This record gives sequence, structure tokens and C-alpha cells, in this order.
Amino acid sequence: MSQRKEKAVALRYDSESGEAPKVTAKGEGFTAQNIIKIAQLHDIPIKKDEDLVELLSKLEVDREVPAEMYKAIAEVFSYVYKLTKK
Repeated sequence: MSQRKEKAVALRYDSESGEAPKVTAKGEGFTAQNIIKIAQLHDIPIKKDEDLVELLSKLEVDREVPAEMYKAIAEVFSYVYKLTKK
């Protein structure tokens, strides 16, 4: 049985710009571990959601998240807000 490679996707959202969230980094294996490590070093909240990561990993870096995914992304940002209150 093969082991699944860990995947990670980083998002950026600027509420003042009015633009949709963008994928700023993505990767699997070693790259995913580095994305997670950098987030942890900078106290950036991490939400584990394998299904969402799978979908987001299909997007190109620096691309806006499509409207069809807004609801799922809103849940992520709601989670982050509850953790950080910002």
C-alpha cells in the first residue's frame, strides 16, 4: 500500500483590496513540509482539509480562487478568524 504524499496550499486574502483570495504557494512532500514549517514560524494558522487542498492544488500559483470555491474558502477564513480574532 502506498503512502499519500503530504500536500499543502497557502492562501492570501486582502480584505481591503476587494480581490478574491489567491494561491500563493503549493506543493507536496518536502515542499509541503516547508510551506507548513514557514506558516508555523510566522504563527500563520493552518487548517487541515485534504479535500480542499486537493482542489486548491489544481490552481496555479498567484491565481485567484474561482467563485465556485468561495464557500469552502470562507469556512477556512472563518476558522482562522476564530483562532486569531483578526
